[in-house]
Amino acid sequence: MIKKNNVTKLALVAAALVIMLFSMAVLSKAASNPENHKKTIAALDEKKADVLKLTAASAAASTAIAAIPGDSTTPVANKLADLTSYFLIILMVIFLEKYLVTLTGYAAFFILIPAACILFAVGICLNRTFLKALAAKTAVFGFVIFMIIPLSIKVTAMIEETYESTMETTMKEAQDITDEINDNTDSEGNIISKFVSKIKDGVSGLMEKGENLLNHFIEVVAVMMVTSCFIPIIVLLFMLWFVRLLFGIQINVPKDLPHRFNKKIHEK
Repeated sequence: MIKKNNVTKLALVAAALVIMLFSMAVLSKAASNPENHKKTIAALDEKKADVLKLTAASAAASTAIAAIPGDSTTPVANKLADLTSYFLIILMVIFLEKYLVTLTGYAAFFILIPAACILFAVGICLNRTFLKALAAKTAVFGFVIFMIIPLSIKVTAMIEETYESTMETTMKEAQDITDEINDNTDSEGNIISKFVSKIKDGVSGLMEKGENLLNHFIEVVAVMMVTSCFIPIIVLLFMLWFVRLLFGIQINVPKDLPHRFNKKIHEK
């Protein structure tokens, strides 16, 4: 019986070492190779192109609206110019996700999975249950960080499909109002008064167009902030919660939680 147990332990240790070597030598290279993440990288490149187009459109519209006579359109032009900082944040997050696609694969299969194999082998040799449990958690965490970007991209794709028409409409409106103002601006950068008089309600009509455009840009920025910045965090938190649930960690919920919730609603 003792010999049989020893053989089983040696077999498990050998299997763990083989998995470790295979993970480091084969899986880590495959997971960190950009060629194996073409779809994910292409989706991120498409989002990057959209952000750059929106940045250019908002900047051009801001400059055009600022040329309208009077100070009434200045706040709208300034708000459109301020959106550049939000687009920059979104662009930085997209670049970070693009690089993390390969980096997380390397970290998962070259560091975390081999570490889990070593912990499992040591746990088998020393007969320590907590080391084997720690090995399992480390391995699962490696898979979680590896899958976080691809999963978040799939979730965001569903949201972006719904708002794709809004984005296209916003860019078209920005291009139209920019072209309309630029085509009726003289060599000194002043809008031709004859053009303003033709527009319904004059300057106030242009201001209304600018405000509508600003609202559409804000909506697009909000959607892109959610899809690019918040969705990956939400997916990560969900996966970590699932891992905790998988390993049997209880989540205690107060019994009177529905009563408290109803009470707060009535107080409001």
